[in-house]
Amino acid sequence: MQLKKISLIVAVLSGLSACGTTPKNVQPATNPQTQALAVQSTENMDASSLYALALSKQGANRIQVLYGAREAAINEGNWPMLEQICFELESKASVDHVQNKLYIAFAQKEQGKYESAHTILTNISDQLTLAEHKGWHQYLKGSIFASQKLPKKALVHYFKSADTSQQNKLNITGLNQDIWTALQQLSSYALERFDRGSVIQQGWVKLAKYHQVYLGSTVQLHQAMNNWQRRYKNHPGSFIIPNEVKSTINLAPYQATKLAILLPQSGSSERLGSALKNGFLAAMDKSQIEEIYFIDEMDSAELIERELQKSQPDFVIGPLLKSNIVKVKSSPFIAQSAAIFLNEVNPDEAQRIHTEHYYFALNPEHEVEQALVHFLAKGFQKPMLLAPDTPSGQRLISHFNTQWQNFSKTQPEAGFYSNSEDMVEVITELLEVDRSKARIKEVKSLFRSEVESETRSRRDIDAIYILGDAIETRLLKPYLDVNVSTFAERIPLYASSRSYSKQIDKTDKGDLEGLYFTELPWMLPDVVNQRNLRDTYSRLWPEQADIEQRLFAMAHDALNLIPELKQLSRIPGKEFDGLTGALSIKEANQIHRKLSWGQYHKNSIRLVSLDERPPTPLFMQQVE
Repeated sequence: MQLKKISLIVAVLSGLSACGTTPKNVQPATNPQTQALAVQSTENMDASSLYALALSKQGANRIQVLYGAREAAINEGNWPMLEQICFELESKASVDHVQNKLYIAFAQKEQGKYESAHTILTNISDQLTLAEHKGWHQYLKGSIFASQKLPKKALVHYFKSADTSQQNKLNITGLNQDIWTALQQLSSYALERFDRGSVIQQGWVKLAKYHQVYLGSTVQLHQAMNNWQRRYKNHPGSFIIPNEVKSTINLAPYQATKLAILLPQSGSSERLGSALKNGFLAAMDKSQIEEIYFIDEMDSAELIERELQKSQPDFVIGPLLKSNIVKVKSSPFIAQSAAIFLNEVNPDEAQRIHTEHYYFALNPEHEVEQALVHFLAKGFQKPMLLAPDTPSGQRLISHFNTQWQNFSKTQPEAGFYSNSEDMVEVITELLEVDRSKARIKEVKSLFRSEVESETRSRRDIDAIYILGDAIETRLLKPYLDVNVSTFAERIPLYASSRSYSKQIDKTDKGDLEGLYFTELPWMLPDVVNQRNLRDTYSRLWPEQADIEQRLFAMAHDALNLIPELKQLSRIPGKEFDGLTGALSIKEANQIHRKLSWGQYHKNSIRLVSLDERPPTPLFMQQVE
């Protein structure tokens, strides 16, 4: 894979070199024999050696050897050396400086120095006179947006580069593949919005739409591709037909009929296992699964292996507990099987993921990231976060803060409470209500007559995010209401799914008017198209705890995901609408959840749609 990448980059930058101007001061060697000896003496040298040799020379000879060193650095994929060589060429008047800047930007991008690479591209944007430079500039700029997981913005630049390339008959190697990769990350709605512009752009977008709609349907996809080729003759996307599309036609989904499910059937987690089992059995009604073998994940690794070898399932789901996932990873049967583990992957295993092992967890970090995206889309500058002073609360706020710093210069306020008694103290301190009260007391002491007063809270807090459970949220909300100054605009309140409880809401919605929160679609009223399933569930298990209801939905989704996994893993923009949210597969085969937004409104809960545009990294915002 690395050799393939390097050969591609050599082709890319060779094209860029072809557009460069010949240094005016470089003269050809007058003696052909001497020139041949010089070439022979340097042709086997690596980039570092050539660079050192160049520094020992003067004038045109130095530049000539630096060019050779630059080419060698590209061949080797030695990006730090490429950057250093280009910096040395910066001082030479005869060098095409725009071209050289593009080399530097490329080298820095490959090293992950996205901010400095983007700065270079921005600074030379008004110096682009050659079509070749303009095409490469747009391509590199788009690739930086792509590296920041912003495929929509990347495509804006890619398509400009593609148009320049077509109009000037340029060959920007790598551009077509990168366009295709970015298009595959878009939803059908986003593709529809891109279906405009030049013939090149429309051709690409329609190809992606056909690929997304007909993937897995061999006859229809083949027909759609033929129609596309007749309409867009000589389109640069034609290479996709024999390569990418042909391979995905044969991308058959998992055809599992015999399933082994590992879940806790003994010990303290037995009730969690029962909730999962109910979800799996309920999902069988509309699946092709014919047999299910339930295995206690609390058993020894040896006993679990014997059960798997005996039942010979087509697919494995579970275990639920992290420690048991580690335990069964050594199973020879699981090592050769496709599986969905019902928890997240450990960070140290992220680079050693089995291609057919998937990780499905009700991960609270997903909700934190979703809230953060909305806050940035709304333009909030100073959110305030409230969480219990526990390892989980500290971890989630730390995760929010780390992500926030990639997109904003401000620092969120964070408050941790240990119990209900110190909630008021934490809130009044964060909102600086205590300072307002101190000022009022001081003013009153100066006058004998009665002084009318009202406390004021700080005005820079523009959103409050609660990461407490249902009981804590019902305590915090009234405190926030009375401590926010009446002179200030109402601060929107948000919470995670921990704040919501179907059981508590039956008897006490409290004073939660206006509160927004993320939640599994399964837990919200009138959200999922599963009315019959919800009615049956409520009739069979009317008193189930919230965690058991969520695990039921998780198990139901896990079984229904099996035939969808391969397409989800191949098409980044593809989603599966499940009981636990809109599911997609991200890096390291992790199944990511996008939850629904609910809001307390007039003593009931309504479904709301909030702005969740992907944020632009801080270093790219200044020129957007």
